[in-house]
Amino acid sequence: MTVAAIIERDARFLLVEENTQQGLRINQPAGHLEYGESLLQAVIRETLEETAHDFEPTGLLGLYLLPTGAAPSDTTYLRVAFVGNLGAEHPQRVLDVGIIRTLWLTRAQIAERADAMRSPLVLRCVDDYLAGRRAGLDLLHWERFEAPRAHAAQATRPAR
Repeated sequence: MTVAAIIERDARFLLVEENTQQGLRINQPAGHLEYGESLLQAVIRETLEETAHDFEPTGLLGLYLLPTGAAPSDTTYLRVAFVGNLGAEHPQRVLDVGIIRTLWLTRAQIAERADAMRSPLVLRCVDDYLAGRRAGLDLLHWERFEAPRAHAAQATRPAR
């Protein structure tokens, strides 16, 4: 499960250039959902870690399945993409390990770098954004897990 932030300003999209096992790649600010966080918390955190900017999600762009191969043992990623606004910059923050820099690119400039995309979902998300696809954040529901607590009477009962 991954999350991605689709951020557009003046017909340019915010991307990150990152070192991967396949070399330098471009991607939206994105990353894996961590244990105990909601999807919104994850995309806000990932954007901050990779761009040193706050992110305010305003809508859900879509859900994207990306299989990495044909074998049952191959990984399939589920990307949850959000649209939103870039907030305050935190220039003192160090970018996440592997992130080289941020880039603002037009759709055409992104398409020209097809060989450098982290996945085909980079351009697909931009195209869906430009097509006006959006859903409200009210579609998302998150139930926080809380471990059951021992009853107070059991906790204070003397041992026999």
